[in-house]
Amino acid sequence: MRTCGVPREELFVVSKVAAEHKTYEQAKAGIDETLKKMGLDYLDMMIIHSPQPWVEVNQSDNRYEDGNREAWRALEEAYKAGKLKAIGVSNFQIGDIESLVKTAEIKPMVNQILLHISNTPAELVDYCQKNDIVVEAYSPIAHGVILNQPEIKAIADKYGVTVPQLCIRYTIQLGAVSLPKTANPEHMKSNAQVDFEISAEDMEVLKNFKKIESYGASSGFPVYGGKM
Repeated sequence: MRTCGVPREELFVVSKVAAEHKTYEQAKAGIDETLKKMGLDYLDMMIIHSPQPWVEVNQSDNRYEDGNREAWRALEEAYKAGKLKAIGVSNFQIGDIESLVKTAEIKPMVNQILLHISNTPAELVDYCQKNDIVVEAYSPIAHGVILNQPEIKAIADKYGVTVPQLCIRYTIQLGAVSLPKTANPEHMKSNAQVDFEISAEDMEVLKNFKKIESYGASSGFPVYGGKM
């Protein structure tokens, strides 16, 4: 961070409160440690990574309401102090958000969720948007698994675009901020070329596309394990 050579004002720096940090003290220490390691006075955004510790995702019904409220209190404090410019959550369901706002002074500004063709939690997206919570769609290309779906390829060909471009455009038309992940410069350029419009009819097809049963080697990660 200190040696990347890009002016700070041109960067948007985001980090996360670890999913395991469910006390005020843990979350506060994590925020301060992140700032110290990055050598920054502030972060543009910080979010709670998950309502549950990773070891319990898909394994437990405990939603850690009190722990998330305590972690949120630390984020609110850092936000008020100018250490964070925006605060939010990730992988939170409607009940998790409703529990949080009962004691929050500041409601979440963002909810970063798994959102892609074949995995469109419409009720959650609608809830967030109605409550002015920005939806960020991570893994919009379904961790690459969507590339193996011939029906999606056919729709992409119809618009003269790649499957990743179709997937990114899909999340944008849902009103989400799309977060494709790549380290390939050419893919980065291609991912940004989404100046086309998916028809209403095709959007309905994509919204109701069959659910991907397996994310392959990535299925071992909690977020791809079927419950979040």
